[in-house]
Amino acid sequence: MLKGLAITPPILGRITIGKLVENNGKRLPQKDDQFTITSQLQTKEGWIRHPLDEQLRNDQEGKLRQIPIRLLFNDPDLNLRAEYALFDRQTARPLCVGDGEQCKRRTRDGIETLPCPAPEACPLAQGGACKPYGRLNVLIGDDDPLGSFIFRTTGFNSIRTLAARLAYFKAISGNRLATMPLELRLRGKSTRQSRGTAIFYVDITLREGWSLEDTLAEAQRLDDWHQQTGFDQKALDRAAKAGFANGAFEDSAEESIDVVEEFYPDLPATTAAQTPEGQRGHNAQPVTLAGKLQAKSQQQPQTNGDAEAPTGEADTPQGSNAQQTSPRQAKRA
Repeated sequence: MLKGLAITPPILGRITIGKLVENNGKRLPQKDDQFTITSQLQTKEGWIRHPLDEQLRNDQEGKLRQIPIRLLFNDPDLNLRAEYALFDRQTARPLCVGDGEQCKRRTRDGIETLPCPAPEACPLAQGGACKPYGRLNVLIGDDDPLGSFIFRTTGFNSIRTLAARLAYFKAISGNRLATMPLELRLRGKSTRQSRGTAIFYVDITLREGWSLEDTLAEAQRLDDWHQQTGFDQKALDRAAKAGFANGAFEDSAEESIDVVEEFYPDLPATTAAQTPEGQRGHNAQPVTLAGKLQAKSQQQPQTNGDAEAPTGEADTPQGSNAQQTSPRQAKRA
């Protein structure tokens, strides 16, 4: 196994909240009140929808707000990885990832493990540069028992709700989280900051029409069947944990490009490479991450830690007054 390369669950597609709308002759993404399941293929018109999207959408009269799922692992922290993350927009590389106690940070001397004071007290996080970042892997359908769909979010509401649900379902099922038939559901709420418009976030619930007793009985039945057929769930969890630990950062630079555009939606992407040769002075300095963070902090005031996250698709106000978002920003919640 290549050291330094995080081994993550195989991805079949993506779960997003958003849609393309026509605006002045351009197709731009906009927040939506439903899920979209896409493949990993993209055209000029956007991401190609996965066949499961149409199938599930037809069952719900066109609005996809519930997705039947199962989970890959019994360990909640393997299904949902959430941390504070800081990305360099210029290179799309993750610079620092922490949990509020410790962080892994790129320095001139390599990757170092340092104390993590959380964004409120970290000098690198000024201007909202460091944000919560969650990734949830789920199984949809029965075609591939190890192929998952990924849902990414920078929203507090989604991360907090998903983490709580996974911990509770693990507890009441007797550590049979991977065999519980569950459902990914889109919820909405209004807050003082949203000024009456809906903020959408993602939750995991029992499947519609299933009672808790039915769900636990099915989890027990499937777990017994796995043991009879030799399916080793504990070994799968161990393999996944070792794979995640094999790399310092889960997202590659290629995958991080989408995330960076959401983390820094309002920063101008001005770099030396974008300046015409004739306009560059001999003393021109390259744009650094510190400079970008300083510019961002000057453009907008620091927000309260309890405020709703302005980025992250699911936690953004929906309505006629909602601002248009960048193409990258509307991809995930």
